[in-house]
Amino acid sequence: MNNTPLNLKDKILAYRIYLILGALFISSLVASNLIFQKFFYWDFFGVYTFEISVGILPYPITFLITDIISEVYGKRKANQIVTAGIFASFFSLLIIYASKEVPATSWSPINDETFTEVFGATAIAVFASMMAYLFAQYIDIQVFHFWKKVTKGKHLWIRNNFSTFSSQFIDTLTVLVLLCSTGIIDWDRFGILLLNGFLFKILVAALDTPILYLSVFILRKRFKLKQGGELALEI
Repeated sequence: MNNTPLNLKDKILAYRIYLILGALFISSLVASNLIFQKFFYWDFFGVYTFEISVGILPYPITFLITDIISEVYGKRKANQIVTAGIFASFFSLLIIYASKEVPATSWSPINDETFTEVFGATAIAVFASMMAYLFAQYIDIQVFHFWKKVTKGKHLWIRNNFSTFSSQFIDTLTVLVLLCSTGIIDWDRFGILLLNGFLFKILVAALDTPILYLSVFILRKRFKLKQGGELALEI
């Protein structure tokens, strides 16, 4: 794909937008690791009732953001965000671990037992999430750019949905296998949670396609990008 050179003003703006997208990506990823232990149900217009973790709510945002970055900034910049997310997740794990080890005061609103109950499984969850995240996000980026090359930069909806469908299945499968293997979730819940998680992510991926189109349209128009073109940012 052809890279579009930028003047200094546009380059500064492009970096600012990239940093904002990166911040949203990392915060969504870290939040999903912290809140995963609560499960909820959602009746989808009487057609199907989902039973899924609240940790899944911010997770599709990460795939939407990497698709936006992949389309506008290119494969390398998308991979950089993924790598930054890995470091952020492990760093948040260290903070939680240190917080769990220090003793609570007698007047603390949250005692040690409550804190451990809420965050005790976070280490395993972050590990499981990171394993799934590594497989899913890098596969998402690879598949996205494969279809971008095949379609010659056309048909954005194809690469958005095809890349997300495959990566989200791998993500859901990997997380559940690790969580069930470590005893956090019973194996008898594996099948239904896999189905619910994958169907929910497919639904969200389909719904976020207009958001992807709008975001890419705005960025292409602002930076005068040709179809399939990418911003040329060093570093």
